[in-house]
Amino acid sequence: MKIEFETKVMNNLKYIFCLILLFGGNMMYATKVYTLQQCVDTAMNNNRNVKQQELNRQSKEIAYEQARMDLLPNLNASAGQSFTMGRSLTADNTYKSVNSSQSSFNVSSNLTLFDGLKMKYNIDAKKAEMQASEYDVEKIKSDIELNVTVAFLQVLLYKENLNTQESQIELTQQKIEQKTALVNSGKLPEGELYELKAQLAKEEFNIIQAENNLKLAKLDLAQIIELKDFEDFDVEKAEGEIDTETMILSADEVYKSAVQHRPEIKGAEYRLISYQKTSDIARSAYYPTLSLGAQMGSGYYNLKGVPNDSFNKQLNDNLSSHVGLNLNIPIFNRFEIKNRVQNSKLAIESSRLEIENAKYELRKKIEQAYQNALAAQARYQAAQKSEIATREAFRYAEQKYEAERASVYELYQAKSTLTLVLSELSQSKYEFILRVKVLELLK
Repeated sequence: MKIEFETKVMNNLKYIFCLILLFGGNMMYATKVYTLQQCVDTAMNNNRNVKQQELNRQSKEIAYEQARMDLLPNLNASAGQSFTMGRSLTADNTYKSVNSSQSSFNVSSNLTLFDGLKMKYNIDAKKAEMQASEYDVEKIKSDIELNVTVAFLQVLLYKENLNTQESQIELTQQKIEQKTALVNSGKLPEGELYELKAQLAKEEFNIIQAENNLKLAKLDLAQIIELKDFEDFDVEKAEGEIDTETMILSADEVYKSAVQHRPEIKGAEYRLISYQKTSDIARSAYYPTLSLGAQMGSGYYNLKGVPNDSFNKQLNDNLSSHVGLNLNIPIFNRFEIKNRVQNSKLAIESSRLEIENAKYELRKKIEQAYQNALAAQARYQAAQKSEIATREAFRYAEQKYEAERASVYELYQAKSTLTLVLSELSQSKYEFILRVKVLELLK
């Protein structure tokens, strides 16, 4: 009885273990399906350029905070200890051949009262640099989103092409089954069946090519979003994410919005502000600077072999403090300030030209994207009409073939034309979606 019970327990455990392996393995190797937004978010989280630019932004933020803190007074403490062997100064201001030691303690502070507004301009310049770096991050993210969108739509295109090839091969297989029955019954010559099988082999080759294209497109997308494990990676369209009914925005409408919001324009504008403030910093060197300083210190003196006052008494007796104003007036600096101001003006003019060039390039890019979107829309509409007509032509050719009024070659021609038109329809559809997406991202 005991042996039978143990055998049943072991069998049950084996059964449970097999179930765990079966379902656990399926869960472990389950395909992870991404939407477009999930791909974009993944790329943002993984991309090293974004991380690098974010570190640069944090550095600019620290520089801005430091510029603000420069308005505060500083406070420093110091201590010193010295030893004298031989002749030392005594309390009656004479020297005696005896060893001595001396301790000193000081606390000092300094506050800039006026520096020609240099610190104020420096704060403004660092703030503008920080804001420009924030838009640099946004620019990289915008470029990544565009690259991910292109790769994502490419995957969808190849998936649709594969579905088209699979649907066509199903039709061929159905024809082969029908004709095989007719050949076996002696109602049809065997030659036509060979032609159908040759067509099937050609379509199977097309499917293999379509599958390879899809795998490469998935690999490209996975590498763009920097997935470590892309073996079980797939994509899907989220509701409302891919829309072919979207209206094309006009080039002027997109440009008016882009020139106000595009990160490359905003970043260039803030860099111009930074250069302007840097010029103000250079001019502030013409003005005098006024600072307030304060210092307090004390010390302890110990002479060997001679009675000395206690440590606390000496610290109290030797305590001294000092407060003073320091005025520095620039008179002649070998034209250094003048040349620095001139260089800052040149930097300002160069920055203005960069802004104009950025706006010109943006305008050119938007106009090209708009024309591409119009052309893609026209191709997509033409492909839709062509698809309707070609489907009807194929249906008519199929009816003629079934009625034995058309050869199998004519059927192949109609079917090949339909496959080509369906492929062109898919390509024109996703190209149109991409062109519209580009316009939206430029806005």
